[in-house]
Amino acid sequence: MCDFPFFSLVCTGEIFELKAELNSDKKEKKKEAVKKVIASMTVGKDVSALFPDVVNCMQTDNLELKKLVYLYLMNYAKSQPDMAIMAVNTFVKDCEDPNPLIRALAVRTMGCIRVDKITEYLCEPLRKCLKDEDPYVRKTAAVCVAKLHDINAQLVEDQGFLDTLKDLISDSNPMVVANAVAALSEIAESHPNSNLLDLNPQTINKLLTALNECTEWGQIFILDCLANYTPRDDRESQSICERVTPRLSHANSAVVLSAVKVLMKFMEMLPKDLDYYGTLLKKLAPPLVTLLSAEPELQYVALRNINLIVQRRPEILKHEMKVFFVKYNDPIYVKLEKLDIMIRLASQANIAQVLAELKEYATEVDVDFVRKAVRAIGRCAIKVEQSAERCVSTLLDLIQTKVNYVVQEAIVVIKDIFRKYPNKYESVIATLCENLDSLDEPEARAAMIWIVGEYAERIDNADELLESFLEGFHDESTQVQLQLLTAIVKLFLKKPTETQELVQQVLSLATQDSDNPDLRDRGYIYWRLLSTDPVAAKEVVLAEKPLISEETDLIEPTLLEELICHIGTLASVYHKPPSAFVEGSRGVQHKRLPGSAGSGESADSPDTGSAAGVSEAPPAVIPSQGDLLGDLLNLDLTPPTTSGPPPAPSSGMQMGAMDLLGGGLDSLVGLLHMGAGFGAPPTAMPASFPPPVSGGLDDLFDLGGSVGMPMGAYSPPKSIWLPAMKAKGLEISGTFARRAGVIQMEMTLTNKAMSIMTDFAIQFNRNSFGLAPAGPLQVLTPVGPNQSIEVALPLSTVGPVMKMEPLTNLQVAVKNNIDVFYFSSQYPISMLFVEDGKMERQVFLATWKDIPNDNEAQFQIKDCHLNSDAASSKLQGSNVFTIAKRTVEGQDMLYQSMKLTNGIWVLAELRVQAGNPNYTVSTVVVGLCEFMSLVSSLRLSSDLINNFYPVKTVVFN
Repeated sequence: MCDFPFFSLVCTGEIFELKAELNSDKKEKKKEAVKKVIASMTVGKDVSALFPDVVNCMQTDNLELKKLVYLYLMNYAKSQPDMAIMAVNTFVKDCEDPNPLIRALAVRTMGCIRVDKITEYLCEPLRKCLKDEDPYVRKTAAVCVAKLHDINAQLVEDQGFLDTLKDLISDSNPMVVANAVAALSEIAESHPNSNLLDLNPQTINKLLTALNECTEWGQIFILDCLANYTPRDDRESQSICERVTPRLSHANSAVVLSAVKVLMKFMEMLPKDLDYYGTLLKKLAPPLVTLLSAEPELQYVALRNINLIVQRRPEILKHEMKVFFVKYNDPIYVKLEKLDIMIRLASQANIAQVLAELKEYATEVDVDFVRKAVRAIGRCAIKVEQSAERCVSTLLDLIQTKVNYVVQEAIVVIKDIFRKYPNKYESVIATLCENLDSLDEPEARAAMIWIVGEYAERIDNADELLESFLEGFHDESTQVQLQLLTAIVKLFLKKPTETQELVQQVLSLATQDSDNPDLRDRGYIYWRLLSTDPVAAKEVVLAEKPLISEETDLIEPTLLEELICHIGTLASVYHKPPSAFVEGSRGVQHKRLPGSAGSGESADSPDTGSAAGVSEAPPAVIPSQGDLLGDLLNLDLTPPTTSGPPPAPSSGMQMGAMDLLGGGLDSLVGLLHMGAGFGAPPTAMPASFPPPVSGGLDDLFDLGGSVGMPMGAYSPPKSIWLPAMKAKGLEISGTFARRAGVIQMEMTLTNKAMSIMTDFAIQFNRNSFGLAPAGPLQVLTPVGPNQSIEVALPLSTVGPVMKMEPLTNLQVAVKNNIDVFYFSSQYPISMLFVEDGKMERQVFLATWKDIPNDNEAQFQIKDCHLNSDAASSKLQGSNVFTIAKRTVEGQDMLYQSMKLTNGIWVLAELRVQAGNPNYTVSTVVVGLCEFMSLVSSLRLSSDLINNFYPVKTVVFN
């Protein structure tokens, strides 16, 4: 029967007509009315007014009518939650219907109605359906658990549905197993740290058994689940590979790619000398080749995945070069992807074949494709050294065609060939110079200028060629201007007598007539170099350049590993990790390939790892600090929501300092004279750590060797906190400073990797003084390779507190788009001296007198050639305030106070003898104002108080 008439235009009053028909006693009329309602709903008409009437139609034995009513309910239940409850009894009744189709339909519909009021009524019917005798009902109920978990996760956990789902993995029906795996995988994605899919060899065996009998989408779910498992050894890995390999011949391309993903991961654990390893490589090639015979869209997805596979294991497709040759009717996006893979597979064995193809492509009509083909010839020359001469010859042939855009691309790639093979192919420069006038694209002009400047001594008229570019200097792009400036300076250093006027002209244009800061800065640098030290200028400008790498566009290894684990998903098409494009992906786990057989690497998967569910931190980057390491690894690295200046310390924060001083105030006193030869040295740092900041009073007197430092708070020079070799190319150096009452962490982030770094975030572990970022890490632009960026991060002192060893140790986690990295640094104690640390004279005198002499700590500061007034002034810049001064027997005695951010006072006496470069300092530490009330509330004994405070605590107002 044709249903098209139901979609015809409706007349006024139709709602009333439909209401009457829905309440009709005739079943056929009622069925036709519901069809009309669904048709109106489908075309966007609001028929929610008919909700009670449609719900009344649920009481029927007609399966078709029941499906239509359920469809209506799913659409309008959210807007009519109170009315939807009317249907609950029918749902419950249908869940016990003798017909399994009706039971499954009822539980599926209840799962799709996203109304909180209904979920509690769903639990009992769902529990029965999960244990139903019919597998169709069980598989439907399994998916319903995932839907219910999305609505109310706590309810699902309380009702024990997750355990029931896990039991369904052992079900005798393969489709039930597949749906159970799909539901658990869905739930696990929203809760990455939950160990829902507890994979073990027994479970894996059940999944592999079900794999052969379920539908294609069920196979995909099971294969994706298998990819998250890490075998115990190479024998188990081989066994799984043998049982997954038949999926490579499946008609569905998604199943093939999921099987490839599993095999690519498990191959990592197979020894390369194993016979099966070679057999598996041969079996992987045909299915990948077959994917290229599908529609263009599927070809593109396959090619993007193949691009990843050949970067990891080029040997799989090394004999299949011909399938990547471009066809005349391929869309441009397929052509470009095939071109990229051809270059990756190029080798000495097939380079002649590849070059012949590329030369053909360079004569096509598609300009973008021709440009890529010409660049590909250059990349082949750089990759396969034996073919370089043949590639240069091919490029010269293309230049002779005089096709403008071909010539320009050829010149750009020849410049790269010169960089790779210096002093080898310079004979072609004359041919390049003949085409100078035809160059109109900035990149080609810049490349030609670089060639002229680099080989100026071999080009007789190099000055004339560069002067011709100089005539329109201000009309050139920045890229050409910068290259021209450098080229003329090179020419001057090689032929100084002939080009003095030319270099003066370009320096004048760059420094005086240009508004571009990059150009102006480079001009000034060259000018000063040439005017002060021409020999140094020659060493800098004409220094031997490093050879360019063979593959500059390879994906960074860590990212490549993660993308291999996501073959067959959008991540493998975008060539980006899921966290880069999935909203709300804060909890996404970064996947890694297992360690190779015999490599000794950890092979624990997220599912079979430690109970903590956290990857082990690199031991050389961050030291063990009791149980604090787990805290740091579990830190939320999303940017904090707070903004503005850091809030002032609260009384709650001061109380937190009690925990800090659990080891005694002597640790704080020790900080004040660290390195001064008094008391026990702080705990030794691991050898891999950067040298710690001294943090002692020596620094406040500027005895560290920094000359000409302006007056103000002392800030130590930057040191490397995180070396690039420990952080996949990210180097972090930094220092701490106190500016305008705000503690700042000043860092230089340097990218020494090949890929761009973005999405920076930072978090601190619990520490002695509650230091925490007061705002997000502001890295507003991506950091490119070999680039650095300066960042100042304001800090607050209201974070969680825990005593560290040493006291000023700070453990830091930094995240970017590549990974999370950990390091440790020490901040100088002077950063914590607050501006209101000047104590009243009477209070100071009374406090000082009340402290026994044996609670004082004395030490010397050596080689300080400042008089008492200069020392007092310098210390005040770091919030060390002089309360009083007196002179006894020619010795100046300064009485000073300072206050830490957590409310602890430190009193000091500084003795300065005229003509003696050594100072004597006595320090005592005074506890918090709230200490006694806190002690009272905690009912501590006097013995315990004395253990906390070996230095006498004085309470004052």
